[in-house]
Amino acid sequence: MLTLARLALTAAVMLLITTACSPPPEEAAPPTAVVELPRIPQPGEFGPASHTYELTGPLVPFTTTMVSAWDLPQDPITDPTLDARDDGELIRRGFRLFRDTPSETPRFTPSGMTCANCHLNSGQRELALPLVGSAGMFPERNGRAGRMFSLEDRIVGCFYRSENAVHGPDNGGLAAARAGVAPVPAADAISEPMLPDVDSEEIVALAAYLRYLSEGYTPGEDPSWRKKNRIPQDSLVPLDALNPARGEEIYTELCVNCHGPDGQGVQVGDKKPGPLWGPLSWNDGAGLARFYTMAGFVRYAMPYLDPGILSDEDAQHVSAFIISKPRPAYPYKHEDWQTDPMPIDAAFYRLGNDSAATPSTPQP
Repeated sequence: MLTLARLALTAAVMLLITTACSPPPEEAAPPTAVVELPRIPQPGEFGPASHTYELTGPLVPFTTTMVSAWDLPQDPITDPTLDARDDGELIRRGFRLFRDTPSETPRFTPSGMTCANCHLNSGQRELALPLVGSAGMFPERNGRAGRMFSLEDRIVGCFYRSENAVHGPDNGGLAAARAGVAPVPAADAISEPMLPDVDSEEIVALAAYLRYLSEGYTPGEDPSWRKKNRIPQDSLVPLDALNPARGEEIYTELCVNCHGPDGQGVQVGDKKPGPLWGPLSWNDGAGLARFYTMAGFVRYAMPYLDPGILSDEDAQHVSAFIISKPRPAYPYKHEDWQTDPMPIDAAFYRLGNDSAATPSTPQP
């Protein structure tokens, strides 16, 4: 018994010694706090928006309404990758020109039109003349000029026509579409600004922005979303059946909220639609001065509060109403369509050579 007791005591002492000499168990390290860093949007990725919706490819879908007018899938101002690029500031300059053309380059923009008035969401909206991926299609043949155009050539053309950089006078409507005169050269009249050319700094900057929107796309491959805002051929209303009076009724019902009864645009937040007619609008040599071209834009991009609700026919009547209103004259129309066939809806060109000629226009 004594021996057993001694053995038990010895075992207990050895256990205590072993326990005392063992290193204390390691305490579990406290979990490392997870710090959520701000996520940097990547080029081409949809950033913060007023509404949550899926893009149509890289574009804001045409079915979204006015609430998406501020949305940009690709925004040079917030794109951090441009900070390290040699052309970063040039791209941002082009973007600012695109968004507010009259303020950014008043010397080339006597009109009240800005590029984004027609190319909605800064050229990134479906069926509203999107420009994403389009720069790689240039040089491209321009039928109106009858020659190959560089991207810069195309932008210059927009200034001449959509921005009315030629300073043609208001022509009083379709009946006087050839009343314009060529501007006096800047060398002869200091008050007259110079006309833009392919080397003008504004043109170069705008081209840089459009090329930025086209990065990652294969040059020469027409993007699937390009030139889709067109009325189908079998839905075109004959020109002599277009009804401006019917178009005015539709305009009064659906368009005055944004464009106003005078067509000059209503301020909505920090946005204002461009003037649809009058001396501050595009001139009669612009693409939107053609009935079917205008109708395609109206059909898919308007009314901005509920885009796409107009029928093909009603969109054409609205275009007839808008085009029937006074606008500046493009004084060089005689130089257009000298090689390629003239489109049937180019009403302002079918006036003969004298300015008193009266076109065959749709009647109410």
